Amino acid sequence: MRIALSIEYNGSAYFGWQKQKINKTKTIQYHIDKAVSRIANNEISTVCAGRTDTGVHAFSQIVHFDSSCDRENYKWIQGINSFLPSDILVKKIYHVDNDFHARYSAVDRTYRYIILNQTHPSTYFLTTALHYSDKINISKIKSSFRYLRGKKDYSSFQSSGCSAKSPIKHIKSIKIIKHNNFIYIDITANSFLYHMVRNIVGALLDVGSLKKNPDFIHELIEAHDRKKCGKMVSPSGLYLMSISYPKKYNIPNSDLSNII
Repeated sequence: MRIALSIEYNGSAYFGWQKQKINKTKTIQYHIDKAVSRIANNEISTVCAGRTDTGVHAFSQIVHFDSSCDRENYKWIQGINSFLPSDILVKKIYHVDNDFHARYSAVDRTYRYIILNQTHPSTYFLTTALHYSDKINISKIKSSFRYLRGKKDYSSFQSSGCSAKSPIKHIKSIKIIKHNNFIYIDITANSFLYHMVRNIVGALLDVGSLKKNPDFIHELIEAHDRKKCGKMVSPSGLYLMSISYPKKYNIPNSDLSNII
């Protein structure tokens, strides 16, 4: 029996999703696998949709695992959560076909980057948003989006150490939302390069703060050179928000309109 879980976590205290030989107890996967194994009554190794990095958060990470243990859905959720730290939470459970794969069955992934745009930082959001004190021109950022949408080579936004076979990705949607002093940048693509979202946001902030003009994004796309991109923003404001799958798996997309 194959089971999928939707998981929410605050990644501030962790060295990313993937289990490691060093600091293994400080990864999300370590705690998920340990808790699921307790409830499944055998050793479980989960597979995730997106391996988030150190300090990155998730509103809806999707994982799958196989188990012969037969439990009611609420018992799976309550049981697993009872063995998880308070900053990791299983929200939903789905029974899926055996051909389902959390990573390879995914059609799209959506990330959100949160910016706290005000003069002074906030102690409440030190590890969950990027503090940015310069004034941000939303219209300038929006005008640069046309260069980012579509299927193209995003080498300029790829950090060293990327294991992707190709730098060509397809950004299907990008938008910016301002709510009080918070700015949200949502990017949906078929998949992402290593640090791609954080590098894109760094370049967009250069545009929004008028250090660069909107055509700068086009120049970066054409350059295929990470060195021209500028500063990468911190992981504190980055969230894996939603994973899209074919309808046959009956895993609904997260409604981002209410998450502000």
